[in-house]
Amino acid sequence: MWTSKTIALGLFLATTLLASCNAAANATTKPLFPAILIFGDSTVDTGNNNYPLKTIFRATHFPYGIDLPKKTANGRFSNGKLVSDILATKFNIKPFVPPFLQPNLSDQDIVTGVCFASAGAGYDDRTSLSTQAIPVLQQPRMFKSYIARLKRVVGDKKAMKIINNALVVVSAGTNDFILNYYDIPLRRLEYPHISDYQDFVIQRFERFVRKLYRLGCRKIVIGSLPPIGCLPIQMTAKFRNIFRFCLEQENKDSVLYNQKLQKLLPKIEASLTGSKIFYADIYDPMLEMTQNPSKYGFKETKRGCCGTGFLEASFMCNAFSPTCQNRSEFVFFDSIHPSEATYNYIGNGLEPQIRQWIKA
Repeated sequence: MWTSKTIALGLFLATTLLASCNAAANATTKPLFPAILIFGDSTVDTGNNNYPLKTIFRATHFPYGIDLPKKTANGRFSNGKLVSDILATKFNIKPFVPPFLQPNLSDQDIVTGVCFASAGAGYDDRTSLSTQAIPVLQQPRMFKSYIARLKRVVGDKKAMKIINNALVVVSAGTNDFILNYYDIPLRRLEYPHISDYQDFVIQRFERFVRKLYRLGCRKIVIGSLPPIGCLPIQMTAKFRNIFRFCLEQENKDSVLYNQKLQKLLPKIEASLTGSKIFYADIYDPMLEMTQNPSKYGFKETKRGCCGTGFLEASFMCNAFSPTCQNRSEFVFFDSIHPSEATYNYIGNGLEPQIRQWIKA
C-alpha cells in the first residue's frame, strides 16, 4: 500500500515536471493541447522511478540516455526519446525533462507535460508487488494531488480547463502478462485460460479510465499491447527457440487482448459524457518493423543493443555492458524496450492520427 509519504513524493515529481515543461509554442503556432498527461509503465516513464522507491527498475545509469543531449541517463528506458517526448514536440509542448529540476511554478506554465508513469507498473496490482513500481491504478492519486496544487496556483476554473482539454496518454499492460502470466506464472494458477486473465486486466483498465474521467480527463489515448512474443526477452525465455523467432502464441494473445480493448473503448466513451477515447495501435507498426526491418532502416530485430541484447534490461543493462554503435539499426535498445528510432516511427505515425481524431 502506498503511504502518504509516497503520494507526497508523487506530488513533488508531478509538479516539478509541470514547472520544468513550460510553454514551448512559438508566437505563430498555437498548441493543440494545454498539457500532456502521461500514465503507465516504462514505455512512457520519463523519470518517476529515479526517486526513493524500492524498485530496481531504474534507468538512471549509462548506457540509457546515451543519445539524449549531454548523454543524460534521466530515467527513460531507451537510448533517447520516448513516444511521449516525440508527441510533446509535435504538439508544440516542450519535451519532458528530468523531474529533479525545480524551477518555480507560475500561472504562465500552461503548455506542459506531466508524467505519472512508473517503470514496472501494470493494471494488475500484483505486478507492482514484484517490481515495487507505482501501480497504474494508484497513479491517479498523484494526479489528484497535482490537480490540487494546480488549482492553488491558477485557480479552480483555469485548472479544470487545462485538465479537461489536456491530452492524456496511457501505455500499460505488457508487464502484467510478462511478469504475472508468462515468465512468472502466478496469475496462471488463478486464471488457467489467458482469456480470463485478459478480462481481469481489462476490468482493471476500465476502473482506471473511469478514475481519470472523475478527475476531469476527457481526451484519452490508450496504447495497445505490442507484439509481446517479439520482445527479445520473451524469445530468450523459450530456451528451445534457438533461431529466435517471435513467439506466435504470445502474439496471438496480444491480438486477442487488443481486440477486446478496441471493442470496449466505444462503450466506455458512450458512458462517459463528453469523453473522447482513442485507440493507439502499437501492435501493427511494431510487428511491421520486426517483419520488414529494411523498410525502416533496421538490421537487428531479435536482440537489443545493450549487452548481448538477449536478457539485459534495467540494472542488467549498465555501464559495463557493451553497447552497439549503430543504435538506429536496432528495433530494441535493451531486451524489452524499443530504441529511439522505433519510438520515432511510432510517434510520427500517431501524431497525424491524433490530430484527425481530435478534430472529428
